[in-house]
Amino acid sequence: MPERADAARNRAKVLAAAEELFTTRGAAEVTMEDIARAAGVGRGTLYRRYPDRASIAIALLDEHERRLQESLLRGDPPLGPGAPPAERLAAFYTAMVQLLERHAPLVLGAEVGHSRFTTGAYGFWWTHVRVLCEAAGAADPDVLADVLLAPLAPELFLHQASRGVPPERIAATLRWLANLL
Repeated sequence: MPERADAARNRAKVLAAAEELFTTRGAAEVTMEDIARAAGVGRGTLYRRYPDRASIAIALLDEHERRLQESLLRGDPPLGPGAPPAERLAAFYTAMVQLLERHAPLVLGAEVGHSRFTTGAYGFWWTHVRVLCEAAGAADPDVLADVLLAPLAPELFLHQASRGVPPERIAATLRWLANLL
């Protein structure tokens, strides 16, 4: 069933308000009440579609992550198929650092604590990295995939950024790590 016009307008208002609040104040400082007020919608309207902040952040991130996923599956090497595993992992790290640089507050809103491991995006990233580990001959690709994704935790990225570490330096270090594969 197609989305009603008023529901589509409310969804757009909620997502725009949430993105602005997450960006300016940080996801951890934004409540559902703040989002409803900024969007000009009632709490019931907000909660009918989004049960919590994380679901809003996930909706906002979805489009950005889908584009990256498409590049991993069908894009040009080294991000897409056709390059050696270490080169693909290095390209993935660079793309993820760029995603974090642009959308860290959203990622943080979607991936707080254990919820990071239950999002569909994490599952996709984990599978991608695991396949690269397996292709490189890693002894335990299941464990290594989580280890190699750990440096991409949004809390770590924001912590490093708060210490003045530029994204280019983070990406370069992760590319060095990828070349150990």
